[in-house]
Amino acid sequence: MNSFSIHLVEECKRNNRKAQMQLYNQYCQGMYIVAKRFISNTAEAEDLVQDAFIKAFSKLHQFKGDVTFGAWLKRIVVNTCIDALKSKKQHLETLDEVHLKVIDANDTDDDWQIDDAATVHDVKVVMETLPEKYKYVVMLFLIEGYDHQEISEILNISEVASRTQLSRGKQKLQELLKSKHYGARY
Repeated sequence: MNSFSIHLVEECKRNNRKAQMQLYNQYCQGMYIVAKRFISNTAEAEDLVQDAFIKAFSKLHQFKGDVTFGAWLKRIVVNTCIDALKSKKQHLETLDEVHLKVIDANDTDDDWQIDDAATVHDVKVVMETLPEKYKYVVMLFLIEGYDHQEISEILNISEVASRTQLSRGKQKLQELLKSKHYGARY
């Protein structure tokens, strides 16, 4: 984080409203894009971004600078969106731990590719059709870049469940892309 951003965050901690507005303006659009990945309704996504900023400003004293402010804020936005989905009863189906298959240690997360004919837009559109128990893990991993430990904390599931749901979600995504004639490649 550059010295201007550090100064801005410190001013926000002192309840400087002008600094809060600057920080909001700096991150608002990017956080809205993150929220739209989870919430399709524009007005609801905007409201959730506002809620996330309110939470962030009220918890700013917890920001220690060990990650960038943007990464810290993004996590709040993601959690706010997931909490909203859960409260609307669109929550994730929790798989019974007994029935989870353990992903083989040789199954790496970078062995998955799709054909060049499929665009990022195609993948995102097809991803929206995934069952929710897979969709959010796939989104958090592939689009947001979270690891399994972070996903397990965000979604309140085990790391094994995160790995399993990611594996099954990617498999389902490949099947859907293949059926849409994008031709997933293995």
